[in-house]
Amino acid sequence: MTRLMRAGAGGATARMGLVLLHGRGAGAEDILGLGAALGLPDVAMIAPEAPGRSWWPSSFLAPMGGMAPHVTRGLAAVDEAIATLEAEGLTRDRIALAGFSQGGCLALEYGARRGGLAGIFGLSAGLVGTSDAMGGPDPALYGATPKRLNYDTDLTSLPVTITVHERDPHIPLKRAQDSADAFRALGASVRLHVAPGAGHAVTETGITDMRAILNS
Repeated sequence: MTRLMRAGAGGATARMGLVLLHGRGAGAEDILGLGAALGLPDVAMIAPEAPGRSWWPSSFLAPMGGMAPHVTRGLAAVDEAIATLEAEGLTRDRIALAGFSQGGCLALEYGARRGGLAGIFGLSAGLVGTSDAMGGPDPALYGATPKRLNYDTDLTSLPVTITVHERDPHIPLKRAQDSADAFRALGASVRLHVAPGAGHAVTETGITDMRAILNS
């Protein structure tokens, strides 16, 4: 069973729910601090914590053979967090999912594979992918080999926010752009925010998008 931490309103009285996914080396308590920064006291927040505070041991760009079991475990943790909010009376279409870095990648991957949520926010993130693609190392992917982003989920009108810096040491701009395109192909309403320069951080634009969509 995944360790789950809570903040904000109780699920029985909340207007909406928000599942928050932490990055590598952080924990559930850390990412709940991001939720608190939204200033939305009527939102029920829940954060699962990855074993060892890492959703996977490598870059998300690593081949799927090594990534697949960790992604499966992460998706199950998100399922558990969502099920907890549903058991308290929140319907799935009133629950959003957000994460930073590794957690942002997992949030995007969950949204692309499962759908049915109120919004998806991948902060400094990109899709993990569904399988390895043909081709050798790609400089635009920091020397990693490409992935297929093949999903068949109906995400019509789902709000999706992806943020990235122009030069993010962990998230190639190309993967963020390709992820946005993949969500658009599924019918999602996508906002891709590219911050200038180098960096790997939650941006004010990402927070603004979260607050606006959770308030809508």
